[in-house]
Amino acid sequence: MFTIGVDVGGTFTDLVASDEAGHAVFAKAPSTPEDQSIGVMAGLEELAGRLKLSRGELLAATARLVHGTTVATNALLERKGAKVALLTTEGHRDVIEMREGLKPNRYDLRSPPPEPLVPRELRLGILERLKANGDVLIPLEKKSLDEGLAAIQESGAASVAVCFLHSYLNPGHELAAVERLAEALPGVSVSRSSDVLPQIKEYERVSTTIVNAYVEPVVRRYLTNLGQRLVEAGFKGSLFIVLSHGGMAPVGEASRLAAGTVLSGPAGGVSGGRRCAELLGIADLVPFDMGGTSTDISLISGGQASLSADGMLAGQRIALRSLDIASIAAGGGSIAHVDASGTLHVGPESAGSLPGPACYGNGGLAATVTDANVVLGYLDPVAFMGGKRPLDRAAAEAAIDRIATSLGLSRLEAAAGIYRMINLKMADGIRLMTLRRGVDPRRFALLSFGGAAGLHAGQVARELEISRIIVPTVASVLSAWGMLTSDLRYEVSRTHYGAGSRIAAIEVRTMFAELERQAAGRLRSWFDGPIATERSAEMRYGEQIFEIDVPLSDVDWTAPDLIDQIEDRFHRRHEELYTYASPGQEVVFVNARVAAVGQVSRRGMDARAAQPAGACAAHATRQALFGTWRDIPVYSFDTLMPGHSLIGPAVIEAETTTVLIDTGDRVSVNALGWLDITLHDGQT
Repeated sequence: MFTIGVDVGGTFTDLVASDEAGHAVFAKAPSTPEDQSIGVMAGLEELAGRLKLSRGELLAATARLVHGTTVATNALLERKGAKVALLTTEGHRDVIEMREGLKPNRYDLRSPPPEPLVPRELRLGILERLKANGDVLIPLEKKSLDEGLAAIQESGAASVAVCFLHSYLNPGHELAAVERLAEALPGVSVSRSSDVLPQIKEYERVSTTIVNAYVEPVVRRYLTNLGQRLVEAGFKGSLFIVLSHGGMAPVGEASRLAAGTVLSGPAGGVSGGRRCAELLGIADLVPFDMGGTSTDISLISGGQASLSADGMLAGQRIALRSLDIASIAAGGGSIAHVDASGTLHVGPESAGSLPGPACYGNGGLAATVTDANVVLGYLDPVAFMGGKRPLDRAAAEAAIDRIATSLGLSRLEAAAGIYRMINLKMADGIRLMTLRRGVDPRRFALLSFGGAAGLHAGQVARELEISRIIVPTVASVLSAWGMLTSDLRYEVSRTHYGAGSRIAAIEVRTMFAELERQAAGRLRSWFDGPIATERSAEMRYGEQIFEIDVPLSDVDWTAPDLIDQIEDRFHRRHEELYTYASPGQEVVFVNARVAAVGQVSRRGMDARAAQPAGACAAHATRQALFGTWRDIPVYSFDTLMPGHSLIGPAVIEAETTTVLIDTGDRVSVNALGWLDITLHDGQT
């Protein structure tokens, strides 16, 4: 039986099938933004062909299909979600615009605030009120609620967010409102804050609930259509969706918590990075995922990826826990242009999959990073996508020539400038994840994956003084491959009311025990395998206005000094993040969190037959710009075996990715057949 991972990107849809022995076969198909399921089904057809099966035969032999989707992401970025109305406590409808009273750049006096997803006329105040401890101050008024429902019906809103003050402590009013909504407007989708994010902080809760209401109808419709297409094509297994925290969930859960899918695709890359760290025995990695539209950067430290509840996308706050990933608008399709002052810019606009770079021959005229790589000799137009999709060198040259003319440069100089600028932009993205957080990138290895990363990883690593690069054999589809290593995951949280007084050990034990029963019980309804639980808390110093996430898995829950242990973990974590701790200050326990994890089997990787240590033979040469325009040996990734080594300059080509090896850099092939590149320091 197979497991299949599917990652939909902005340019290509990547698919990986793994059998019970761990043998992986992968395929790519152009993404279809108008309906991603079309590209998924086309990719499954291609994947089946590589396995010498029909698509129906492949799907019939597939036990689990794990999917990372950008449907929610695109709906937010392009503002193509559902029309949403908000029911909230009277007097609180403008919380979504007031936000937290902060701006991303406090010194920018001109930039407008992000436009709310719900216009003011659809933010409806309902007469009701809970006290800060959850007791009812003003009962939910039926007349006020019915007036709100009538306004929703008249507006034609397709989705409703319900967020009442302090409902995380007492969801009674929200439950009553949702029940009345279901009776009065049965066709309308409903997102309830006490279900989506049942914890303190009103702005975060209302914003996350609105985002969920905005994307839920779109995500549910897509997943329903995809499920039907798969069943009609012969699929009888289980379909799971990767969520932003890196775990996977069944379609029903992913549809319910649609805001939790906004980082669905990139999360697969982090899961893959964690698995690579395990297989290689390298604790510290920088996963560097460069595709056609964007580059996703994360951090594996001590073998673990960090989770954050500080998510923001398209100006909208999403306080659900997600993997800590920085996405920047830099990819193979990033468009180069010259502004009125004669300055060259690369991105953020992308040519996407249609029309794509000029060299794709689909009518695109704009010069892109991919066109620059063709002109510089780094990409072989004939061998692109294994020769199935040859590139138009003349179109690439014409596009770069237009940039060169605007800059008064030669064609090669303009292409080299585009290449240099995109590398600097991506290096800055890694600095955001490392140096600006007090982490030295030089102690990390760079994990290069995504179809375009191998062309740029060497120069990006040099810019950061990173001396080691790893390129897996599945580099071009590592996000899809990583999804096969994702566990099922269900998270629950609860706010501890009474911040300001030290929490008691009995409260902590009771709260975590109840959360653990709730999380494990929900997960058991999807999964009959082994379940583990992870406990953590969000805590802060008394005068702080933000919390940090503190893992509590190694705490002795029966010890009499339980609270001292928890506070000690907080001080240590605070010092790790901010280089200092204040043990004498008051510590406030804000939210308890439990994740139930359904552990799936980890299939291994094919080991390649070892060869006698030594050099290997190039299969061709071609001219490319490595300092000067000269002949460069070209090697086939597929023929490199463990024990092989080579020294740059060189180009290593696979069907779906190309890796540049700069002058003096040394490549050795490890037991998995992966490239382990040591950068030349220029001193020897």
